[in-house]
Amino acid sequence: MSVIRAFIAIDLSPEIHQQLDEVLEKYRTQLGKIPIRWVTATNIHLTLKFLGDVSLANLDMLTKMIQAEVSNHHQFEISVGGSGAFPNYRQPHVIWVGVEAPQELIAVQNGIEAATARLGYAREERAFSPHLTIGRVSRNATTQDVKEISRTLEKIKVGFLGATCVEQVHLYRSDLRPTGAVYTQIFSTSLMRAD
Repeated sequence: MSVIRAFIAIDLSPEIHQQLDEVLEKYRTQLGKIPIRWVTATNIHLTLKFLGDVSLANLDMLTKMIQAEVSNHHQFEISVGGSGAFPNYRQPHVIWVGVEAPQELIAVQNGIEAATARLGYAREERAFSPHLTIGRVSRNATTQDVKEISRTLEKIKVGFLGATCVEQVHLYRSDLRPTGAVYTQIFSTSLMRAD
């Protein structure tokens, strides 16, 4: 049985990707020697649901479910800016840029979460927290490295990077390569136009 790694996500505008690239450059300059896996700016997206392994035999059912769920919701705008770390600045494992979005985003994500659970995909235990992952701190980072990351995150403030209208939701295939993940869009569906 053939399987792919897949996730459901929202794309960002080229302008926001450009701004994120500049933010990444500032962080990389400050934290260059610390073991952090930085995400390439063009690969940054707003993940709604990480599915993990998806059987190719179930792909048609999955895409129909996504289309049915997404078509119930109107287009909306998201704003990108601010930064932080999960779980917190003192123990940074994931470095992120923030996303502000209306309730419609939460409704879309909750709908997708419920629908994918009905198809047998595990529910996310944590509440949905819209963010853009820009880096993952390696387990090899020393205590000194972690302190330096914390200081840098508090020092480099990320302001407003832009806003974009969300018109579509996408299903992506994720192929892990030695050079990093390669994402391929395999399905897209549109939200309702706001009248």
